[in-house]
Amino acid sequence: MATAIAASTTSCFLSKASPFLPKNASYRTSLYFTRRLASTPKRSFTCRAIHKPQILTKEEGQPETLDYRVFFVDDSGKKISPWHDIPLHLGDNIFNFVVEIPKESSAKMEVATDESHTPIKQDTKKGKLRYYPYNINWNYGLLPQTWEDPTLANSEVEGAFGDNDPVDVVEIGERQRKIGEILKVKPLGALAMIDEGELDWKIVAISLDDPKASLVNDVDDVEKHFPGTLTAIRDWFRDYKIPDGKPANRFGLGNKAANKDYALKVINETNESWAKLVKRSIPAGELSLL
Repeated sequence: MATAIAASTTSCFLSKASPFLPKNASYRTSLYFTRRLASTPKRSFTCRAIHKPQILTKEEGQPETLDYRVFFVDDSGKKISPWHDIPLHLGDNIFNFVVEIPKESSAKMEVATDESHTPIKQDTKKGKLRYYPYNINWNYGLLPQTWEDPTLANSEVEGAFGDNDPVDVVEIGERQRKIGEILKVKPLGALAMIDEGELDWKIVAISLDDPKASLVNDVDDVEKHFPGTLTAIRDWFRDYKIPDGKPANRFGLGNKAANKDYALKVINETNESWAKLVKRSIPAGELSLL
């Protein structure tokens, strides 16, 4: 049984000192979030305050069907968005991470960015459910309140434009997590994947509750304590489309993982892009802002 943490909370765009503390539960049980109220920082955008929220995941439909959705709801039963309503920043360069695909699974789950409340669903192609050709070996998901702007060319990565999605995270911890689980993670590096000409960042991170979390603080530590992992991640994402007859993906930045500082730069820049999106400074197109 999960235990609620009694506190008022608030969600602020671009807040750098956000002591938001999620309490992760099982797939079907509650997730509890806490965050102290603080004065609005100068660079903040609009804040949405929620008092003592109890956030739960709610399944609709059956897994591995076209209708299956995992929604996030508050204690009043109101649906919220895992992309827009879960804060990004926790302070001290720690971030919230929403699991879409558990490690050692192959169903291609993702936040439905074009549906109201952006639930997690299984991706489709030509009306059929999508699966990776083999299991992904790490927990995979998104950083909330980030967005890779498709109108913004990155001069450091071959002028590639953003892929119109939240930033992806590859979490390298030992435990298999659950769809909809929210982890506190620290970034360790970043891979600049170029997928059919679009920039699709992969932030390499580790959950703070992993036994090796204290040992890894930057990209060089990953190679020391998780030998071969960075190469394995790069090669997995490079090659996973080849069995479907598509070309291999490419990587910028010298085909190597950038360090933690670079990863933090990516996270902050895409958080700023997301803030412009939800303020409607940039056209949303088919993206849901609810």
